[in-house]
Parts: sequence; structure tokens; C-alpha cells
Amino acid sequence: MVRDYIALDLETTGLSPEKDRIIEIGAVKYVNGEPQQEFATLVKTYQLLPERITALTGITEEMLADGMEERDAVLAFLDFVGEAPVLLGHNIGFDFSFLKMAALRYGRTFECDGLDTLRFAKAHHPELESRTLTALCAHYGIAQEHAHRAVDDAVSAHRLYLAMLDEFPEGDGFLAVPLVYKPKKQEPMTPKQNKFLRDLLWFHGMEYTREMELLTKSDASRLIDKLILAKGRMPRE
Repeated sequence: MVRDYIALDLETTGLSPEKDRIIEIGAVKYVNGEPQQEFATLVKTYQLLPERITALTGITEEMLADGMEERDAVLAFLDFVGEAPVLLGHNIGFDFSFLKMAALRYGRTFECDGLDTLRFAKAHHPELESRTLTALCAHYGIAQEHAHRAVDDAVSAHRLYLAMLDEFPEGDGFLAVPLVYKPKKQEPMTPKQNKFLRDLLWFHGMEYTREMELLTKSDASRLIDKLILAKGRMPRE
């Protein structure tokens, strides 16, 4: 069985890798099942943070203001992963899709294999009504002190994996398989959006950062809406 991997969990603003953004990365590198290194960071976002996400995770706009820029966080995580990684997580394809999309934004590729505890649970626990990470941890008696925070959920997925290996030592299917995600093409921010955004930031005494150069058309629209909601509109001439 695979014993060397990086247990991973992300918190995001929503479910779409193209439209939504990562707000927290949590990962633990395991060698022969033992923890070796940890990676944990909050990630700034130019999107509005939905109230439901704050209610679920406890992460607030104020907390994200002290996080890393997305570019720095993603590139640091890719360095942490290194070559030929195996990622472990609950519904790990979801996390991979966000990281793949983010890596592409900064000119990097990201390919890896995955160990998916959700897939394993579906194969070995067809009798369970719910196979969420929370439900499965409860089934196995795995304590979760801070559910829906990235590092804690990554560790929970690791413990769940070990618990299933222990219960089904002869079970097949506990294999790492290639993770695949094909990102949809994104339209870049329009010149009109770029000018309006620059003017809006200037009006409110805010800085246009290098991260904003990479905004897509939909990203720019969301950021403009966020700024207007938080700071107000510019007066019309």
C-alpha cells in the first residue's frame, strides 16, 4: 500500500476552479505513514468571501487580509510538493482541480497521482448513508477538533485512510491513480475593465498590484463589484 504521500485539503470561495479561488491550503507530508513536514497558509482573494464559507470554515475577510498572495502561496506549495507527488485527500480531485487551475495562471504545470478516501469509502462502505469526511470520521471514531480548516481536514483524511487500510487489509483498490483535470479557457480582463479598475483603486487610495494583471474577465468583474460594495462608487462626471 502507498505509505508516502502528501495529505492535502483546500478551502475555497466556491465549487468552480475557473470562477472561484483558494482561500486556504493545508498539507502534511507523510513518509511511511509518519508526518515529516507541514504546509499551511491562508490565501488572499480579490473575490467577495461568501457568508456561507465564513459560517462553514470560520475564515473571515480580515483573516485573509493577512494571508499570502495567491501566486506566492501556489508556487510555494508546488515547491513543497516537489517531483512525482502523490496527493491524498477526501475527494482529492476537487483540490487538484483548483491547484491545477492556479498553477496554470502562473505559468506552471502540475501533474500528480491521487489517493482518494472518498473513492475508497464508496468501494468499501456502500452501506453508509453519508460518506462525507465528517461522517466517515465519526464512523471510525476519529476526532475532529477543527473540521473545515485545511490542515485539520488533511490530517483527518490521512487518519481515515489508515483506518480503512487497517479494516480492509486484503481489500483491493487502495491505489494511487493519475489525477486529471482539463481547465476551461479563460478570457483575459478587457482594457475597459482594466482602466475602470485602476481608476476605482486610485479614487479609493488603493494600489493596483501585479496580481491584478492576471485577472480574467470574470475575476475583474467580481473584484470591481467587491470594491464598489466595500468602498462605494466613483462620482459621475
